[in-house]
Amino acid sequence: MSAVAGSSGAAAWQPVARGLCIALLGAGLAVWMGTPLPWLLGPLFLTAATRVAGMPTRCPAPFNKFGRWVIGLSLGLYFSAEVMQSLAQHWGLILAGILYAQVLAVIGCWFYHRVGGLDVGTAWFSSAIGTASEIVNMAHRHGTRADHVATVHSVRVLLVVALVPFGVQWLGGDVSHLRGAVPDVNWSSLLPLMLGSLVSVWFFLRVRLPNAWLLGALLFVAAVNLLQLLPHTDLPRWVSWAGQLCIGWSFGDRYRPDFLRCAPRLLSAACVFTLASIALTVGLGEVLSPLVGLPAPSLILGLMPGGIAEMTLTARALELGVAMVTAMQVARMLSVVFSTPAIYRRFIQAREGDRASGAQESNPPV
Repeated sequence: MSAVAGSSGAAAWQPVARGLCIALLGAGLAVWMGTPLPWLLGPLFLTAATRVAGMPTRCPAPFNKFGRWVIGLSLGLYFSAEVMQSLAQHWGLILAGILYAQVLAVIGCWFYHRVGGLDVGTAWFSSAIGTASEIVNMAHRHGTRADHVATVHSVRVLLVVALVPFGVQWLGGDVSHLRGAVPDVNWSSLLPLMLGSLVSVWFFLRVRLPNAWLLGALLFVAAVNLLQLLPHTDLPRWVSWAGQLCIGWSFGDRYRPDFLRCAPRLLSAACVFTLASIALTVGLGEVLSPLVGLPAPSLILGLMPGGIAEMTLTARALELGVAMVTAMQVARMLSVVFSTPAIYRRFIQAREGDRASGAQESNPPV
């Protein structure tokens, strides 16, 4: 009996081991090719390709949580009193980023309804520019087509992550000076930060705040850094690489063999709208740059409709206003998480309910 249980347990872990090996291979290939963010993009692309090809691999949820926790730690270390003063001076820019995300969502809702063939409720959640997993869960809770929402957000994040790091590097980011940099790691500071951040994550989970593993760690470390409670420390390079690998692996693992075959009209609409959003964001960043006195690549990353983890990692790798990009992305994510369901209930669900009641009145039962 125990032998049977042992063999079944080993079989359950084989897809995980296979997936980890593929992710490591992807990272190695990306490092060898010299791509930006090799520990993120390499695992993502190779894992997605093998999953679409039908290879049975699996990435357990704890790996994604670990990756987001590491990113939260690394981003929190960038916040200091000087950085906060700079952010306070650009509060209008952060609000503009929130407004821009909402405008894109309204345009996207119309586009996915008219062109993608989605009902209005599903189109609204598909166009919301927030954390993909949070938006998909919202769509499910409100009774819309969560599978279509997941498809659109998978296309959005994949295209943004695939194109933006290369484009931003071409626009002005140079990573050559970072390859020889040695992190200044102070373990007497880092270990308490790690432990405290886990307590903060636990609190975020208890009160059900969004993106707990990233934001819980980020806010705790940023607060300790701002108050100068501990001497400054960096993250070891291998910890940062491990976090990026877990994020890339977990995202690539979401794709399935039927991804390219399902709803070709919706996939095409998602590609068109995402590419148009990227182009619009690049143009807006270039226009705003001389007006606000900030580098265009930093503004582009802050405004870009991608995931917090991916955009902030790109800013960190290219040393492009990490704190500003993080502040803009976090503010946008929080506003979307809280406003998206409220707008749906107030304007879309209520409107659909009025239409349904009107139809019943005009066609009374015989």
